[in-house]
Amino acid sequence: MTIPFLEDNDQTLARKEHLAKLRELVGNVYPNKFSRTKISGVEDTISNILAFEPIAALVDKIKEHIKTLNEGERPNPEIKEALNAELKALGNVRISGRLATPPRTMGKAAFVHLSDGKNRLQVYIRRDDIKGIFNGSNDPQSVDGWEMFKLCDHGDFIGVEGFLFITNTGELSVHVETLQFLSKAMLPMPDKIHGIADPEIQRRYRYADLIADSLKIDHDALTTREVFEIRARVISGMRRFLDDDGYIEVETPMLTPKATGAAALPFKTHHNALDIDLFARIAPELYLKRLTVGGFEKVYELNRNFRNEGMSQKHNPEFTMLEFYCAYMDVNGMMDFCEKLLQESVLKATGSLKVIFGENEVDFGKFERLTMKEAIAKYWIDRSGLGDLLDWRIMSRGEFDPVWLDSIGGLRYLAAMIHFYPTLEYHSFLPNNYVGNVAGRGSELVNVHQENPNLAEDLTKQYTATISPTFQSQEIEEASIIVKLFEWIAEPRISQPTFIVDYPKSISPLSKASPDNPNIAERFELFINGMECANGFSELNDPQEQYERFLDQGNAREKGDDEAMVMDEDYIRALSYGMPPAAGIGIGIDRLVMLLTNRQSIRDVILFPHMRPVSSE
Repeated sequence: MTIPFLEDNDQTLARKEHLAKLRELVGNVYPNKFSRTKISGVEDTISNILAFEPIAALVDKIKEHIKTLNEGERPNPEIKEALNAELKALGNVRISGRLATPPRTMGKAAFVHLSDGKNRLQVYIRRDDIKGIFNGSNDPQSVDGWEMFKLCDHGDFIGVEGFLFITNTGELSVHVETLQFLSKAMLPMPDKIHGIADPEIQRRYRYADLIADSLKIDHDALTTREVFEIRARVISGMRRFLDDDGYIEVETPMLTPKATGAAALPFKTHHNALDIDLFARIAPELYLKRLTVGGFEKVYELNRNFRNEGMSQKHNPEFTMLEFYCAYMDVNGMMDFCEKLLQESVLKATGSLKVIFGENEVDFGKFERLTMKEAIAKYWIDRSGLGDLLDWRIMSRGEFDPVWLDSIGGLRYLAAMIHFYPTLEYHSFLPNNYVGNVAGRGSELVNVHQENPNLAEDLTKQYTATISPTFQSQEIEEASIIVKLFEWIAEPRISQPTFIVDYPKSISPLSKASPDNPNIAERFELFINGMECANGFSELNDPQEQYERFLDQGNAREKGDDEAMVMDEDYIRALSYGMPPAAGIGIGIDRLVMLLTNRQSIRDVILFPHMRPVSSE
């Protein structure tokens, strides 16, 4: 029986033939283990050998000597022999890895490279010096090592034992004395020059992507492995920061009876033994706050969340969040703490607080704080004509109302303009009484009110009919429009780390209201390069108000909002035992890693992102 997707071609047939001959020669072609030496002080992986200071120092010495030579001139034999004597005195090394270069013989000898997935090391094999290992007994028998080597293919795993030496080009190598076959690659390896260029293949077959990067000779950007090493360092850095500050790491359910803790569509399944429906969690928030009720003053979870929603460059149905809560802290303290956490984690992961993302340099050394309306005002100027309009309405002191931006009519009109005329010169759509000398551009403003005197009213009606047909109050409608204006105008233009604050309370059902303004939530979101990277707030701990907020969310669900939160009676019961004032935050790990590794798609920072199944055709 053959593996169905292993098509017969010149390469696969040759590999099958080599495998059969290797079985005759060495017995078990997939042995259970290979023991490596510890000359480097730890297990001698290729990376550890190269990084071992006494070895690295000797290699540096020969390279410095080679720099002094003329082109084509060989190193001084005495210097080279002295260095090689020191390397040989370290003792024989036993290393293993994938054949990173095709095993081609040159008469009676061959140079090839082994890779441990991160670094490569050259090995030198000479016919008269090498013996092979038979894998079929506790007392390995010697076989023809040269014949075994000739049956190896690009990508096979082998183990070698021998002594270290430096070539005339200054390359560290192993002079092989013993060769052991470890595993056969039945499929040909990717191109060592170009690797895998197709993003879909890279993501669907991540193992092949990692192999391709490890075999490439030159890299002009981070390798796939380096991306995920940075991801690992970010996560470990965050853990260390929180642990050092007294936080306790916990685990909460991933299958829950109710999809609570965020506004999102869940994945649904059924538990046969209990005969109940369960949901893959959309957020661990309410469970973590239950622990705050129970006495955990500082608690965190690195969690996987699942949301049954659309996919994009920024969204994957399964993603990683760091979520943590601190008793006796408010939203301002949480923003301060978040800055320090990110700065320390980013610095340890990348070595710098400045990273390149696309065409921008992102500086994690500086965080700005803006209210949602301040952000709208700041980035309005980037939209053609709307900057003039905003300055005009706010700065005028005559017939124009300077607080017009805060009126529901003005908000409706502006939102309608952006929604229905997203690509046109906005100042050309101003009604008649808006025309004037605005920053010296009055002559450019077109008076279309004479041609369409009902423009503002018509746009408002269209907007209300298409965007906001189910609003229950002017407060909720105004909140929704402000959020829409922020999403359209400011969000895509925020490049540097910026905390957006003063969110409408009506869209923040788990957040406390501001003591200064009952319509504003003590909430923030962190935006970097147009992406929301964190969301935090002062936690609502009044069980009566939380119950009423859940009821409001239930009404929204009845009116068609599938993402509105469901009532969680047990959480209300927990709050009724008393929860201290607290602040919490969720940080999107995947998006943060995108920023640190200059990856434009979230799928490039998730090892195995969700993909459509390969067509049977």
